Amino acid sequence: MLDKVTTFLAEAANTATEASKNVPADKGIGFGLVAVGIGASMIGVLGTGAGQGYAAGKAAEAVGRNPEAESKIRSMMIVGMAIAESSAIYSLLIAILLFFVYK
Repeated sequence: MLDKVTTFLAEAANTATEASKNVPADKGIGFGLVAVGIGASMIGVLGTGAGQGYAAGKAAEAVGRNPEAESKIRSMMIVGMAIAESSAIYSLLIAILLFFVYK
């Protein structure tokens, strides 16, 4: 996994170097750093889908074992998914703010 990450970062650095040749002079490095910040803020979204899928799977498993507790399990799952989704929403909000404020 670490090899794939380092390969991805090396390719991203090469792409950024090539793309920087096409950036207008008035944008400079600040625009590139904002783009890196936007990408870094979106890393917070990576685990959200996996976490929600895991929570839903475990909730279905729990309901299968104890059908009488379905309403309690469902409400706890919804609260857990809302907490997981909030991290993705905050990451998206930071990315949008970076994009429009430092444009």
